[in-house]
Amino acid sequence: MDLEQELLKRLTQSEDEIIQIRRHLHEHPEISFKEKNTHAYIRDFYKDLDCDIRNCGTGYGILVDIDSGKPGPKLALRADFDALAIQEDNNLPFKSKNPGVMHACGHDGHTAYMMVLAKNLIALKDQLKGSIRIIHQPAEEVYPGGAKSMIEDGALAGVDNVIGIHVMSTMPTGAIGYHLGDSQTGRSNFTVTFTGKGGHASMPQLSNDAIVAGSYFVTALQTIVSRRIEPADHASITVGSFDGAGTYNVIKEAVTLKGDIRIMKESTRTVIHKQLRRIIQGIESTFGVKADYQIITDVPVLYNDPKFTVQTVEDIKAANIPEITQITDFGAQDPSEDFSYFARERPSTFLYVGCDVDDGQTHPHHSPNFMMDERCLLIAAKAVGTATLRYLFK
Repeated sequence: MDLEQELLKRLTQSEDEIIQIRRHLHEHPEISFKEKNTHAYIRDFYKDLDCDIRNCGTGYGILVDIDSGKPGPKLALRADFDALAIQEDNNLPFKSKNPGVMHACGHDGHTAYMMVLAKNLIALKDQLKGSIRIIHQPAEEVYPGGAKSMIEDGALAGVDNVIGIHVMSTMPTGAIGYHLGDSQTGRSNFTVTFTGKGGHASMPQLSNDAIVAGSYFVTALQTIVSRRIEPADHASITVGSFDGAGTYNVIKEAVTLKGDIRIMKESTRTVIHKQLRRIIQGIESTFGVKADYQIITDVPVLYNDPKFTVQTVEDIKAANIPEITQITDFGAQDPSEDFSYFARERPSTFLYVGCDVDDGQTHPHHSPNFMMDERCLLIAAKAVGTATLRYLFK
């Protein structure tokens, strides 16, 4: 395809621009629901380009429509742009200038590659068929996320399919990963406050120790996965916060615990929620405490449509992009991702682009020392760009 070669050539020439944008975003990160300046930066990038742009959703979401004016399918490409409340701890010359906030998951890279890819697709739009919708999504990291409100505000109106990617520091640079069907965990979270009766540590018989009740609760939770979930299923329950701080001679009247649930089947979520409620009620009865609790169903399991995913992967393979060294089914992934809301509404695929810096160290996502090999950004642009062209001309 001459058009494909033209796009690949343009993207190669645009690599410095992609990296420049990524580094600007990395220096100026903003957490979920507070991405005002990032929103303005993205909008300003498109203001003189031949496209339609509008705000979308209850946060800072942006839609960019690239319409060829000719009949054809409508493909959406999604990139998220929020950062995390983490203090960056590395020696990058473009490290975060915003104390306590950093791009520790690669969303700066997602946004940078997408902006430059969109710019080049806009330049070629008279040669395209159908249309492309760029979805710049805020607030992926924090419940309730940015995807839901964008969908409710028409982000998928007229859209046939959706493609998203995530850079992965656990995969080698040059690799493209995919999986068919259920591909990333669904997530729930819970908060429980147990209230007993406080008192003097020397007279426990006159009190009702909430810390003891909370401790038994943590122990009892471990039986849900080990005794109520099929061994072949994927599930985890984590108590990430046990707020029982007090002093050495005071029996605590109330404690609050917060936890996280991950599942790979929605039926497993139902079982865990049911058992969680049952254990809470049992703790109330056993220890004579009062429990106030909330269980929130967060993101669904991310489902990659098998037919569309295979089509997308085959299109990328057929392009013979030299920077891509392997295209492999890397299996289902443990993290959750609110792209799953888009995938629940339209046949979609969510791909992974390796970004390991290969320096003999690990740089995990959501860590203060997260880093990426920036060569992955051109790979992402070329992979998604060629998949887009071949999709439009099927």
